Amino acid sequence: MSLDFALRPEWVKLRARARAVAERGAAAYGKWHDSWINGHSKEFSRVLAAEGWIGMTWPAEVGGGGRPGIERIIMAEEMISAGAPIAASWFADRQMGPSIYTYGTDRQKAEFLPGMLSGEATWCIGMSEPDAGSDLASVKTAAVRHGADYIVNGQKIWTSAAAGADYCYLICRTDSSGPPHRGVSELIVPMDRPGIEVRTVRDMVGSEHFCEVFFTDVRVPAANLVGVEGDAFRQTMVQLAHERGGIDRLVSNRPLYDLALERADRADRRVRQEIAAIETGYRLGRLMVYRGALGQGGADFSAGTKAFCTEHEQRVAQFAAVVLGPAAVAGDLAGDAALAVCYAPAYTIQGGTSAIMRNILGERVLGLPREPR
Repeated sequence: MSLDFALRPEWVKLRARARAVAERGAAAYGKWHDSWINGHSKEFSRVLAAEGWIGMTWPAEVGGGGRPGIERIIMAEEMISAGAPIAASWFADRQMGPSIYTYGTDRQKAEFLPGMLSGEATWCIGMSEPDAGSDLASVKTAAVRHGADYIVNGQKIWTSAAAGADYCYLICRTDSSGPPHRGVSELIVPMDRPGIEVRTVRDMVGSEHFCEVFFTDVRVPAANLVGVEGDAFRQTMVQLAHERGGIDRLVSNRPLYDLALERADRADRRVRQEIAAIETGYRLGRLMVYRGALGQGGADFSAGTKAFCTEHEQRVAQFAAVVLGPAAVAGDLAGDAALAVCYAPAYTIQGGTSAIMRNILGERVLGLPREPR
């Protein structure tokens, strides 16, 4: 018995349609390396909404498309590979929407999901803090109940898209009396509330998608609490599974690879060998992402996907640097190519380091014992 890895005919059509829309979007609204995180265009988000490609996997009863997860992966791969600017709706589609329709109240669903589905509302997620990078159980940003509101004080960092976001999905601490994993809550915070200050973080290649967000006595309606107060750590872990196992972790710098292929000397056996290795990596990574989308991976399978795929992206960047050489910083390629190559070390850091991913695999998948403290 053989395995058939061919896509269904309707998925082939979806891929072709997505590629056409992506290429038109990149031409009209800008082409970006790492477009899922750098390419902000609400105009293009409205195009995606018109195609039914925001919330396409959400249940129909909340306004979504009710389509299988693999269809979103197919669409998103074409978007990112073409450099189409999808960042304005990416986080809401991938994480915030599923969290709200799974754990939120009927009022929250009615109030917040339509803006996501139409492409009008941009969201960010307040997770990492200066002293709690990948350890979300150590968050200190506090939300204290005061009547009908929570009063929020604290700081977040590495908050992608915060500078242009309408809402922040905030991971905060509502109780410090118990174990670290207890007392964590999730709040929907409108970004126009008094007391919120956003500072962009300019990285070494000039990107400013990361931000610091400061909360000083910010009043948030208690009705914006998602799920059970103090018991949201489990909810956040589900979000991270969505974040780690997506196609964005495999093809973020696909435009750079395509550019390198155009310039590569394929008469050189070493170049051909590296191309073969990279193409194999793309196929393996895609199968890992598909497996997650089809529900065939375990609860923490996304950690393995994230580690493999982001390390593959770094290999792509290294290949491009060798192939392009000085042309990456001079002549017709000056700028974007060099930035894409230099940004590559971030792939295995953002969204959880590869060391953390391997710890998750060792402890939760392989069942290895933890080292005594």
